[in-house]
Amino acid sequence: MSEIANHTTEKKIFREEWIDFIHDLQNRICTALEAVDGKAKFVEEQWQRAEGGGGKTRVIANGAVFEKGGVNTSVVFGEVTDTMRKQLQINGEKWFACGLSLVIHPNNPFVPTVHCNYRYFELYENDAVIDRWFGGGTDLTPYYLMEEDAIHFHRTYKNVCDQFDPSFYISFKKICDDYFVNKHRNNERRGIGGIFYDHQKPDEKKDLQFWFDFGKACGNAFIDAYIPIVEKRKNTQYSNQHKYWQEIRRGRYVEFNLIHDRGTIFGLKTNGRTESILMSLPPTVRFEYNYEPLQGSPEADLLDACLHPREWIKKEEIQIDPIEWAKRANSC
Repeated sequence: MSEIANHTTEKKIFREEWIDFIHDLQNRICTALEAVDGKAKFVEEQWQRAEGGGGKTRVIANGAVFEKGGVNTSVVFGEVTDTMRKQLQINGEKWFACGLSLVIHPNNPFVPTVHCNYRYFELYENDAVIDRWFGGGTDLTPYYLMEEDAIHFHRTYKNVCDQFDPSFYISFKKICDDYFVNKHRNNERRGIGGIFYDHQKPDEKKDLQFWFDFGKACGNAFIDAYIPIVEKRKNTQYSNQHKYWQEIRRGRYVEFNLIHDRGTIFGLKTNGRTESILMSLPPTVRFEYNYEPLQGSPEADLLDACLHPREWIKKEEIQIDPIEWAKRANSC
């Protein structure tokens, strides 16, 4: 980190606070995921980027619950290249980025896949910060649609958003619905969304600390949003047919990540670590020509929700007591 430390900025301490938060969040999320799996442990690999910085890749595999997953952090920096200017539409001489990114692929088709990413970016000119922004979000990709799980997940993030700005959830949910889209497949969504925001820059109304606190609150909410769903569904019985559908949907996940995802493109364009970037891909997938689920089936219901994003938090604000929700028996 010696090179980036030479950048004289009034927010050097803040940058270090964000790095500390991301590493602490990585530790807490890994601990929670290991506990709910009960068998597998994360294996960590630290890596360095020749142009500047590095990261910690943590992978879990062949667990009782999780077939494959990763919780990664990176603190990277370097010169702004012509390729970055063209592909990412950024200016400046140097850049800095720090973030956490995770993807978890469960064994059981009734446990959803989840993705989470929170990051901070700075641009420099003559060793002074000329631009900075925050981005992030968490989204859910179920294979079988459990409405109460969807409501729980979305309500968790709505509650976070409402603490900062009542307009955030509606806005960031729509951005999420519109971002994780396989446009080449009739605008089919990857999953049922969550929240997503990008290029949120500090201003007079919402300063640097505001966006730091918001990103922190969203990152901290991951465990409450996801772990109870895993606990509830991980012992659900499933058949080969359920697994077959899971692999069909995983194929859609791969398509989005390799064709459309800006994070994947950024990592590859900035000479990021390929193994860590492609950690998001599931271990097994299925591509079957012109596959269509049976009309009226649970699989068709999930596909409909991906084609036509639903409002999980109704206007009348359906209330579900969290304790009552957690105690309900599996209804798969």
